[in-house]
Amino acid sequence: MVRASAEGILFDMDGVLISSIAGVVRCWRRWAAHYGVPNADKIEVPHGVRAIELMDLFKPGVDKVEGLKLIEDMEIEDVGDLVTLPGARELLESLPLERWAIVTSATRRLTLGRLKAAKLPVPERLIAGDEVVKGKPDPEPYVRGAGLVGAQPKDCIVVEDAPSGVGAGVAAGCRVLGVLGTHSAEELRAAGASWVVGSLVGVTAVVVEGGVELSFTEV
Repeated sequence: MVRASAEGILFDMDGVLISSIAGVVRCWRRWAAHYGVPNADKIEVPHGVRAIELMDLFKPGVDKVEGLKLIEDMEIEDVGDLVTLPGARELLESLPLERWAIVTSATRRLTLGRLKAAKLPVPERLIAGDEVVKGKPDPEPYVRGAGLVGAQPKDCIVVEDAPSGVGAGVAAGCRVLGVLGTHSAEELRAAGASWVVGSLVGVTAVVVEGGVELSFTEV
């Protein structure tokens, strides 16, 4: 059993708290077809990448405002098979509101839509993909997330499922708890994760002086 104390916990959203992968792939393939991308029904969607970068990947030169609104609308509507991941609700509800934030590559509008669909707590502190200059794996999102909880990055634990997000947390100076689901334990450790768990089930938090203490068993 590992016990790790932190002043703040910074959560990625998709792949950590919820899973919307099937809907994401469907929507981006529809988006690509709308813009005439060849073989749109077969495109692969990298996990943990901001929409603005995906637009450049799939259709360089597309109008960013129009393209972003279209994919947001699609993804907000396509939540029929969105899943709240095991242990997520219990962990969030056990944390003091001022001690945690969500740091996601999704836009703020999409983030709020997905949290509503999942019936998860909406954080008081949120850094969305459209609110940063550089997205993950750049450290900017997690540096700013640490600031929102009033802590230095070194005093925060990032919870991530993707190597790009793990790398962003490490580059920011945070410790990173990797969660299996979209990538292997080996990939997460290679990206710099301090620890890896199978899911958030069994990850518990207790309030301690100056912050919270997480307890979990590594895989």
